[in-house]
This record gives sequence, C-alpha cells and structure tokens, in this order.
Amino acid sequence: MANRTDPAAKSIRGTNPQNLVEKILRSKIYQNTYWKEQCFGLTAETLVDKAMEIDHLGGTYGGNRKPTPFMCLVMKMLQIQPEKEIVIEFIKNEDYKYVRILGAFYLRLTGSDVDVYRYLEPLYNDYRKLRRKLADGQFTLTHVDEVIDELLTKDYSCDIALPRIKRRWTLESLGSLEPRRSALEEDFEEEEEKEDNDQPVDELEDRAYEKDYYRGRSPTRERDRDRRRDSHRYRRRSHSRSRSRSRDRKDYDGGDYRKRHARSSVSPRRHGDGLEDGEPKKKKEKKEKKEKKDDGTDHPDPEIAEANKLRAALGLKPLRV
Repeated sequence: MANRTDPAAKSIRGTNPQNLVEKILRSKIYQNTYWKEQCFGLTAETLVDKAMEIDHLGGTYGGNRKPTPFMCLVMKMLQIQPEKEIVIEFIKNEDYKYVRILGAFYLRLTGSDVDVYRYLEPLYNDYRKLRRKLADGQFTLTHVDEVIDELLTKDYSCDIALPRIKRRWTLESLGSLEPRRSALEEDFEEEEEKEDNDQPVDELEDRAYEKDYYRGRSPTRERDRDRRRDSHRYRRRSHSRSRSRSRDRKDYDGGDYRKRHARSSVSPRRHGDGLEDGEPKKKKEKKEKKEKKDDGTDHPDPEIAEANKLRAALGLKPLRV
C-alpha cells in the first residue's frame, strides 16, 4: 500500500507517474531504508522539510547501486503528485538550492515542453555550488546551471531516462515560446546607450552614413569605388616610373665605374689569348705532346720515325719497337 500511487493522481504521458522511473531503480528505491523510514506518510506540505535536509544530489551509488535520498524524494513526489503551484514554489526558492533542483527535476519529468523551458531556463543564472554523488560513492563539485543544462540537453540524468521534449527553436517557430533573452543583454544595451550619449553628433552621423554606405549599392558608392580604382592605377604607374628613373640615374652615376670595371675585368676567353675551348696553355701543350707520343714520330730511331710518319699519313697505327 505504501508504494502505490495516489488515487487522485493523474496519468502523465499516458502512464502511471511512478513508471517514469525504470523498474529496477524503482524496486531498489522501495527496498531502501531511507524510503521506508523517512518517506513513509509524507504529504506535499511535509515533503518540504525533508527536501530542506538534503545535502547532495545523485542517482545510485555503490556496488549494490543504492539510491540517494534525492532520488527517493523524487520518487515520492511522483507518487503523491503535488500541485503545479507547489512545484513552481520549489523552483523559485532561492534559500535552499537542493529544494530548487528537486522541483526542477520533477518538472522536467512531468511538465510540458513549454513549462520546462519557461521555468528552468531562468535557473541558468544560478551559479551556486552543488555536491553530486557519483556511482563509486565519491562526491564531485558541480553547479546549479550545469544541472539545469543537463536536464534540458541530455537524455539521462541521475540514472533516469528523461522524457523527450521538443527543441526550443521548434516551439519558437510555432509561437509557443518567445525568443530567449540573456541576462546580460540589458547590461549590453545600457553600455551601448552610454557610448551613444558620450559620442558627439558628428561621429553618430558618420556611423549612420557608413551603415547606409555599406548596406546596399548606390550610384555614389559606385562613383567612389571607380575613383579609388583610378587612384590605385595612377599610383602603380607613378611608382613604376619612379623606379625606372631611379634605375637610369644609378646607371648614369656609376657609368664611369662600370666602364673601368668592364675594361679591367675582360676575361681572356673574349680576347682568345691563351685559351682554346676553355683550356689553359699548359693543358694544350701537354695534349699536343701526348698526341705526338701516340703517333710515334718522335721515336729515337730515325728510320722508325719516318715509317711512323708514313703510316700516320696513310691512317695506319704507328710501329711499336
């Protein structure tokens, strides 16, 4: 009897509210000591006192996957199904951050898409620290805005599969939600107003002219662009002319030096003295001597030398004695 849903409770998403929690996790909650001792006979009014005693949040932990008190209270809220106004008061409670997270988690499970975005998105501005119990039983540090972002963007949270909700832009296109406004948007608008007030009138007119100038094409804009293009062309021509003039001036100023340098540095190849096909004199003489020795005409025996001359004239090989 203690685990049954309130008979006056309405079905959520076409099923019993307690069925939003998986059966394995639900049975573990029913067997937990905290559920049997602390959650028995709770009502919507007395549930607030238990929620104020919570000092951490989480799903299940340890080897046996024990549920946390936070999860037991979520299950109790699904069982008794408190009114919507009570849940909204949980979310708006600024004194107890875990009461706020408890109400936000319950609304994410049972609320409509519009209510989820309407009441949970303002909690993005809450940056208070929270303790979260991990699966290994250790604690980690998180923040309220991180938990809210997890509820709005993830499919699982605290070992519970969250119901699917529509994307925000879909609800905006249908007209169910207004575009979201950041909390810093008002500060930015105030700063822009201050800057506009501090600036003189001439600068504001120049800015307005620049906006109109860059917003669309106009004859004035085309005329200015043509003038800019012509000025660039004139600059290029003048630059090339100045470069050619400076080059001619350098040639004229250093003409005598170049002439002297040209006279003194003429390579012997151009005059042809002492070189033939790029070879020095010594190499040429060595080559001639080698050719003579190969012909055999310089043999010490005059008869053999004459015979070698004859053989060379006939194209025969010289005699080797």
